[in-house]
Amino acid sequence: MNVAILSGGTGWHVQDLLRAAKQLDISTKALDFRTLSSASPAPSSYQDPLANHTAVIVRTMPGGSLEQVVLRMDFLHAAQSRNVTVLNPPRAVETCVDKFLTNVRLHQSGLPLPRTIACQTWQDAMLGFEQLGSDIVVKPIFGSEGRGLIRLTDQELAWRTFQAIEQTSSVLYLQEYLDHPGWDVRAFVLNGEVIAAIKRTAKNDWRTNVAQGGSAEPITLATAEASLAVRAATATGAIVAGVDLIQNKSGDWFVLEVNAVPGWKALSQVCDIDVSVAILRYLKESAR
Repeated sequence: MNVAILSGGTGWHVQDLLRAAKQLDISTKALDFRTLSSASPAPSSYQDPLANHTAVIVRTMPGGSLEQVVLRMDFLHAAQSRNVTVLNPPRAVETCVDKFLTNVRLHQSGLPLPRTIACQTWQDAMLGFEQLGSDIVVKPIFGSEGRGLIRLTDQELAWRTFQAIEQTSSVLYLQEYLDHPGWDVRAFVLNGEVIAAIKRTAKNDWRTNVAQGGSAEPITLATAEASLAVRAATATGAIVAGVDLIQNKSGDWFVLEVNAVPGWKALSQVCDIDVSVAILRYLKESAR
C-alpha cells in the first residue's frame, strides 16, 4: 500500500501520519498540493500526478486562486475515478469547505441547525439581522478554527460590518447566536462511528475553539448525540469528519459545522486514541 498525504507543508498532522505509517509498515509520501502538475498530450498518455498511490489523504487545502483550488480538486476527482481511495472523497471536501453547502446538506437530512441566512447585500443582511433576533454570528463562508467570526448585537455595528464585507465581494453568512453553556463538543467520526470526542470550553470568549484559547477534555457522548454526529458526517459524504455540536440553554442539541479536513492534535492530547493509526488502518482495510 502506498499512501500520499496531500498538504501545504509538513506540519504536526503530516508528521503524525508519517509516524503512524511507519508503525504500521505502510509506505507514505507527503506531497505539497501546490507542486502537483499534469501533462496530457492525448487521453492515452494522461500523466496522473498521484500515480502509483493506492490511497490519498487530504490533510489540508492551501490557499490559492479559484483556478488553483479547482485544479487541485480536479486531481482528486481524477484519482478517485481510477479507484484510488481518497480520504475524504472530493465531493465531501467540496461540500464541507463551503459552510452554506454544508448547511444545505444538513438541512436536507433533517438535522437540527441554527437559523441561517446567506445573502449578498448589506440591505438583506440588515433584514436578516432583525429576523435572527439581533444577536448573530457572522462567519466567513470559507474558514476554520474560529477565525473571522464576529458576534453582532448592535444595529449600528451590524450596518458597518455588513457594508465592509459587501465591499470585499464576500458572501454575508449569518447565523443566530445560540446561548450555550460555555462549551461545545467536537466529535471525531471515522467510517460511521464516533471514535473520540472532546468537550471544548471557552476561555474569556464566546468562541470555544481550542485554536482560540479554549480548553479540551474527553467526553463520552450519549447515543443520541453520537448518532447526530454520524448523521451529519454522512449527510456531507465525509468518511472522516470533525463534527461540532452545541447545546442551547434549553438542552437542545444542534449541529454547527462539519469539517472534512479535521485536526486531531487537541483531541490526541486528552483522549486515549491514536487517530493517525485509526485512519491508516481504515485505509488499509479499504484497500483489500
